[in-house]
Amino acid sequence: MIKSPRPLVHAFFDADTCTFTYVLYVEDGGACAIVDSVLNFEPKASRTGTQSADAVIDFVRAHDLQVEWILETHAHADHLSAAPYLQMRLGGVIAIGSGILAVQSAFQKVFHLPSELRPDASQFGWLFEPDEVFYIGTLQVRAMHVPGHTPADVAYVIEADDGMPLMAFVGDTLFMPDVGSARCDFPGGSARALYHSARRILALPTATRLFMCHDYPPEGREPRAETTVGEQRHTNIHLRDGVSEDQFVELRQCRDATLDMPALILPAIQVNIRGGQLPPMEANGVRYLKIPINGL
Repeated sequence: MIKSPRPLVHAFFDADTCTFTYVLYVEDGGACAIVDSVLNFEPKASRTGTQSADAVIDFVRAHDLQVEWILETHAHADHLSAAPYLQMRLGGVIAIGSGILAVQSAFQKVFHLPSELRPDASQFGWLFEPDEVFYIGTLQVRAMHVPGHTPADVAYVIEADDGMPLMAFVGDTLFMPDVGSARCDFPGGSARALYHSARRILALPTATRLFMCHDYPPEGREPRAETTVGEQRHTNIHLRDGVSEDQFVELRQCRDATLDMPALILPAIQVNIRGGQLPPMEANGVRYLKIPINGL
């Protein structure tokens, strides 16, 4: 049997939001997927920009890649998605886990969007059911449901021809080992669920490459996109081997109680639960975001 080529990953880092975007492909001229894109947003001026997405577009075109999927690991609270902008220029299906239905329902109430937002996930092109298998060209991918940070989180596990995991894009379920794990205090979040989700990822073979959605490096370290299951199991400050579920839940809940809300949570959530679409234009030709007073 002829084995498929090993996948290639190109990472882009947005320093303003500490977010990694990835292009996943196997060869120039072939199929690709874009994971966790960024639409730049200047909150003081409430102005969007496309410089981060344009860098992705330039790479895709330079390598003559055909975009099949624009993947979201979850509805981000710390940056706006550029998925519709990328789709308009490159094609591809915008996809997320089916847990987005719960996230939409929760935040429809927070932002009071009874008629403006249908909480049926119709804003996305595809919803992955837990452990659904799909393909990027010849690459086999499993959409592993990893709730905890939000109910919608998905890790995209890239598998070899024999089903052996090669790499995974883990979203906010794990951070680099010296940073630990993501908060669980958003609507629908659960520290216990995050613990079990992380253990599912860490049950993959130790050599499995793990790609982060964010990195918040301590002083003196440059941002890193990639780690391994083995490194996480040995050194993750929150989830290394030997940390029990109760220990993690206590640690995570105590830490979450001290955290400020992400700087871009209000614009980001309103946009990202719409699949990256900005709110509809009003009669004067301007789009508006809502700010709930004492609502979060």
